[in-house]
Amino acid sequence: TEELMFFNGLGGFTRDGREYVIRIDHENPTPMPWSTIVSNPRFGFLVTESGGGYTWNRNSRQNKLTPWSNDPVSDPQGEVLYIRDEDTGDFWSVTPLPVQGKYSYIIRHGQGYTVFEHASHGLTQSLEMFVPLKDPVKVSRVVIKNESKRRKELTLTYYVEWVLGVQREDVSRFVVTETDRKTGAILAKNDYNEEYSRGLAFMHINAPVSSYTGDRTEFIGRNGTLKNPASLNR
Repeated sequence: TEELMFFNGLGGFTRDGREYVIRIDHENPTPMPWSTIVSNPRFGFLVTESGGGYTWNRNSRQNKLTPWSNDPVSDPQGEVLYIRDEDTGDFWSVTPLPVQGKYSYIIRHGQGYTVFEHASHGLTQSLEMFVPLKDPVKVSRVVIKNESKRRKELTLTYYVEWVLGVQREDVSRFVVTETDRKTGAILAKNDYNEEYSRGLAFMHINAPVSSYTGDRTEFIGRNGTLKNPASLNR
């Protein structure tokens, strides 16, 4: 409810000028993707008001870690964080896409970070994404608060569509994933990336991991979509 400067019906600046705040819901989306870039000299990512995706290391064209899209209509996501209520089976994304809730979302773009805020299913949810000043890593910090009167058992699922090259369509068959037994992190590499063949991408969480897969079809399902992945219906 804060008053924004230069508010255009969807977004505006905070009074101190430190953030650009976007407010959207199912019936009032932005006319096209509104994006910002968060990076340090070596590593970065692009994020729109719909969600986070397109991460790169060292070269934003030759060494995409996750896919970039110039689709102004669907704005497909290459990285998605899902929340599932294990008691009801309901699931949704913290970001407006791909599983948008019927309630509003608040997106805050600041210098070096983006925050998504959403309230639904008796929970207030916050997802902050940023890149450290020097390290080649993207950090996603999730805060969930139970505002309901019942205990909830929740599962977080993070989906990443690896590229490790220029275009996923050209290099996806060369991407190899595995898990690190010591840390539980998922590792991905592409030995056929001519300039960055020695690179190793990873994804890790500071919480217990109950399951994982490197098979895209197993997660999404045959002819499935990220809006309704097969794995979250099991």
